[in-house]
This record gives sequence, structure tokens and C-alpha cells, in this order.
Amino acid sequence: MKKLENKVAVITGGSSGIGLATAKKFVEEGAYVFITGRRQSQLDEAVKQIGSNVTAVQGDVTNLSDIENLYKIVKETKGHIDIILANAGVGNFVPLGSITNENFDDTFNLNVKGVVFTVQNGLPLLKDNSSIILTGSIAGSKAFYGMSLYGAAKAAIRSFARNWTAELKERGIRVNVLSPGPVKTPPFETAPKEGQDMFVSQVPMGRAGEADEIADVALFLASNASSYVTGVELFADGGLAQV
Repeated sequence: MKKLENKVAVITGGSSGIGLATAKKFVEEGAYVFITGRRQSQLDEAVKQIGSNVTAVQGDVTNLSDIENLYKIVKETKGHIDIILANAGVGNFVPLGSITNENFDDTFNLNVKGVVFTVQNGLPLLKDNSSIILTGSIAGSKAFYGMSLYGAAKAAIRSFARNWTAELKERGIRVNVLSPGPVKTPPFETAPKEGQDMFVSQVPMGRAGEADEIADVALFLASNASSYVTGVELFADGGLAQV
């Protein structure tokens, strides 16, 4: 039997990178997946790559009406959710002294506000004993030049997991954080080569991760294999934040 047989998953930021790799993995393991993203063209391409058992819903998680529309479609199509992967997020590389009001709002609206309302608005459809996975980052635990805003936003994600675990325990809903290190996704691969090399040089395993490797960890957290795991931050970082 497949690990996610007959499960229904919602993945924000599912049109590329870790989100897309995870959507593919979930479908391979028997799930029906709803993916979101800002760009319709990327969503269309993602659906082609996933192949079946997927619905793409264009939307921006910082826009509450878009989140409401997502869950309206989920309710009409499947009626419930077993897994939420709040994955949409991006980092701004801005050092202290150069931070603008726009930098702040963009970072916290996407990485914090978007996560809060993705989870909160999905609660009425979430079945008891389901799984919520929040995409964090090593930046929430480790300092990197110019990443104070992003790091603070991801530290908030860790706090959400702790508190929501306590708040949702009566329903048996598990809440965990998946925190990657440098991974070969579009934001990493389009960064300056010297920046890529700097990050990789700090990874004990000596390389950047693959999106499929992070998807495997998401599969673990989504499946019954992690039935006694909740409230944790699971690092998939080649040891970067650990050593």
C-alpha cells in the first residue's frame, strides 16, 4: 500500500522547487494534491510534470481572498484535507541599515502572514489526526549576513509549530517544521556563484541538497511513519545548522 493512499494534500508554493518535488512525491504515494502559486504559466507546467491527481489553483497566500478561494475549491472537489504543507516563502537579502518598509512587509506578509492564514483557513477542512507541515529554514536558527528579516520570519514559523501543536492536540493534528539548508532550487541556482559556493562550503556533507531529498522528508512528516512526531523542527540541511 502506498504511504499516502487516498489522502488529500494542499501545498502552497507548489509550482516549483521543493513544493513541486513534494507534490510529485505525494502523488506517487497515492495522494490527491492541490498546489498553489502566483504564476499561472508555472502552475500549468507543474501540472504537466505531476501528471495526474492534481489541481492547480492560482493565488497569492498574502491575499486572504485567494486563500479562501483555494479552500472553496478544495471543499467542492474533495470535501476534506489530510495534509497541509505551508511552503510558500522567499527570502530578501538585505543587511541592517538598508532595510526598507517594503522589504519588511514583503518578507513578513509572505513568510508569516501567509502561513498563519493558510493553516487557519484550512482548519475546518482538516480531518482529525492529520498533518500540518511548515517550511522553515536554517536561517531561523543560524545567522547569515543580510538575512535578518528572513531569519526572523522563519523563527516565527518554529514558534507557530510549538504553539499550534498544543492548541490542536485534542484533534490529534500534528504540526512540524521542515527546515532545509541550501537546496538546488531556482532561488539558489540563480544566486551569484560566489554566494552558492559560500553556503556549500559550510555544509558538512560538502554539497547542496536536491529538492527530491527534501520531498522525502516531507513525505515522512505527512505519513503515518511520523505518527508520534509533533512539534519538532526537522532539519534537512546536510548538517549545516547542526555542526
